Amino acid sequence: MNNLVLCSVGVMAYNEEKNISHILSALLNQQQNNKHSNIKVQIDEIIVISSGSTDNTNNIVEDFSQKNNKIKLIKEKTRNGKSSAINLFIKNANTNILIVESADTIPDKNCVLNLIQPFYNSEDMSETKIGMTGGHPIPLNYNNDFISYAVKLLWKLHHKMALFSPKLGEMIAFKKVFEKIPEQSAVDEASIEAIIKEKGLDCKYIPEAIVYNKGPETLSDFIKQRKRIAIGHLWLKNNQNYSVSSNNLSLLANLFFFEIINHPKDIIKIIAVAKLEILCRILGIFDYHFKKSNPFIWDTINSAKKLRD
Repeated sequence: MNNLVLCSVGVMAYNEEKNISHILSALLNQQQNNKHSNIKVQIDEIIVISSGSTDNTNNIVEDFSQKNNKIKLIKEKTRNGKSSAINLFIKNANTNILIVESADTIPDKNCVLNLIQPFYNSEDMSETKIGMTGGHPIPLNYNNDFISYAVKLLWKLHHKMALFSPKLGEMIAFKKVFEKIPEQSAVDEASIEAIIKEKGLDCKYIPEAIVYNKGPETLSDFIKQRKRIAIGHLWLKNNQNYSVSSNNLSLLANLFFFEIINHPKDIIKIIAVAKLEILCRILGIFDYHFKKSNPFIWDTINSAKKLRD
């Protein structure tokens, strides 16, 4: 029995000189197997799609590629949005199992392995009904302020929500059962979710597949990011007829309520985060319906870029 699974990793980058070396090093040092499964996972290629980068990103990737032929660089002269970059990755990938990761994240050493193993039965290597998996994002926001608290709380609730109803993001894996996603989608992972489910396959959240990210550090960046996501989900509902689990307001309200029950000392901060999230969604509704906004080529959130020194 051949228990080796090859996968391709696509890293979507725009001016990521502060983190690109960290993510490439982390991907090159991924664990290939563990004692819990017979399945061995190997990254066959790492394709960096650099869209309109004007900093040192391309030079750093090229230096890596000279040392390791798994790493490939595809340069786009202009930014056409992350969804467009993902389509370019899908077109150039050589394997049937794909991983999409933003260049401003860092995967844990077992992340790729944990994302890929659910696609197969370890006994006979037959395919399961799972067509997409998503990792567990953990924000590296260390400031002791309200925005850092809000970032960590929202990702904590995202984790709890995904345990009930998979909401996948930051780093995802999927079977190559489609050729492209809508290029005007500002919520690429959710668009892939929609397509995977349309194909009759299941999505699965993998809490053990940890990927580190960085949330905004300023109020303006926080609002900009949350509003853009809200607009993207409205576009997704209208264009792909798909609604993500975070749009389930009753589930979201229950999560906030139980957070208050479990942490009564933080009630003021929890309510403040809930109000801020509501505000961002209202602003997103206004921009989408009245300004006809669709930020699929989004403004960079500078304060969320640098994960490590």
